[in-house]
Amino acid sequence: MDRGITRRGLLGGAAALAPLAVSPAALGLGGRAAACSRLGIGFVGMGVMNYTHLKRFLGYPDVQVLAVCDVDSTRREFARKTVEDRYAKAGEASYRGCAAYNDDRELLQRKDIDGVVIATPEHWHAQEVLEACRAGKDIYCEKPPTLTIREAELLVAAVRKSGRVFQTGSQQRSEGPFRQAVEYVRSGRLGRLSEITVDVGGPSDWCDLPGEPLEPGLDWDRWLGPAPKRPYHSELSPRGVHHHWARWRNYREYCGGDTTDWGHHHFDIAQWALDMDRSGPVEIIPPPDPKAGTGGRIVYANGVHVVHVGKGLTRRGGGIVFKGSEGEIYVDRQKIRSTPEAILREPLTDKDVHLYRSPGHHRDWLECIKSRKPPICHEEIGARSVVVCHLLNLAYWYGRRLRWDPTRWRFAEGGGDDAWLDRERRAPYLLPEV
Repeated sequence: MDRGITRRGLLGGAAALAPLAVSPAALGLGGRAAACSRLGIGFVGMGVMNYTHLKRFLGYPDVQVLAVCDVDSTRREFARKTVEDRYAKAGEASYRGCAAYNDDRELLQRKDIDGVVIATPEHWHAQEVLEACRAGKDIYCEKPPTLTIREAELLVAAVRKSGRVFQTGSQQRSEGPFRQAVEYVRSGRLGRLSEITVDVGGPSDWCDLPGEPLEPGLDWDRWLGPAPKRPYHSELSPRGVHHHWARWRNYREYCGGDTTDWGHHHFDIAQWALDMDRSGPVEIIPPPDPKAGTGGRIVYANGVHVVHVGKGLTRRGGGIVFKGSEGEIYVDRQKIRSTPEAILREPLTDKDVHLYRSPGHHRDWLECIKSRKPPICHEEIGARSVVVCHLLNLAYWYGRRLRWDPTRWRFAEGGGDDAWLDRERRAPYLLPEV
């Protein structure tokens, strides 16, 4: 895939805030970071996920964290202090501080920031990615990268047009035994593949939470952003620093439920095994019971069915099973086994399929910023995998058998309503033009 290598201009006045971070463009490298330079990184959304990312990036010697952003002042200031304490402990006397913003657009205006790590609620992802593309920033965006199918299509177009390096936070491609399982499947060790089962929970429902008093320090209107206006509730945005997953994931206004949250992890591996990173299914069959929330079937042109089993309906995914004419492989995080056991005992040869070996999901993104090569979970991979999740949800929500044309990013004739591809957005939180 061709990627442009244009970068932002010379360092502006904001660069004086962090003299240790040198933008590759300032070195005249045309988008290629020098081995001795440090990449300036900003973080958007400082909840549980991005605080985890932050601690990881603070450990990289070729990175300097320059800014954090969150609509909750307590989380925002806690993240800022975490960064400054880390650099103070490391003895970086010339470091002049980490900026803290309420609005990510202010962060994106800084010329000394090369990349942004986005881990806001799902309904914000597409808008923030498009804004980052317009600002010329490389992007690490948590999965699922979009709330709608149309957003997924626009995300791919925006990243390609801007020449940015985009990594989806589907880290299962970079860790655990998933690559091994996919290599065995694609090398034909299971014979003819017929079915893949994915065990994750089901779709989200419309939010019916009552209103609660809003304490000072949270920009609630901006948290809602493009979603419909509604009163504050602590389940959606728990105040301050906390260590649990906020329950906005349960509601359609903000997320597709476990189908997209955990589903994006596991359906992404199914896509990988089927070599469908630039394509997708052709049909989605809902279960007989419209209230089941599991049991949907995702059908590919080669005849393979991916079945959403949701055995325990737990938030934690229950793994993936690849079924073929010669046996099965079960894989989950830190777990892999085959039936018969001999399948995995016999090592792959040079003639078998060997996939790209990531150096680690974060590290892979950083190295690709420097090389301008696509990372292991680039924009189309993330977009195609989330479309699978969105289609499955649509089949559940509307109780209809859907027919899909992955080449057009549209329903095939008579196979669905194109109005389902997107949602209305609340002004002024509208998507920027691609």
